[in-house]
Amino acid sequence: MSKRLAFLENMTASGQADAFAWYGLALEYRRAGRMNDALATFAKLRGLHADYLPMYLMAGQILTDEQRRDEAREWLEAGMTLARSQGNAHTLGELESALALC
Repeated sequence: MSKRLAFLENMTASGQADAFAWYGLALEYRRAGRMNDALATFAKLRGLHADYLPMYLMAGQILTDEQRRDEAREWLEAGMTLARSQGNAHTLGELESALALC
């Protein structure tokens, strides 16, 4: 296990970590090829910080790669709704592009 992964697991173990720590943990799981752990962490992050926009694209990409297209569409569409509400045109464009590939 990498030091970064261990650090992030320890940091989030209390459940009180900020959104960026949870996001980082999910990305580390993805990097380690632990897709189910990455997706579970994104789901946890969504429950804690539903307004954390970057997670929607990453979760959608993982789900697309895993051939779980219906779930990918749900994440990407939810992200698009959030991006619109936040006025984030750049991320909205990224999410729309990912959805077109889904």
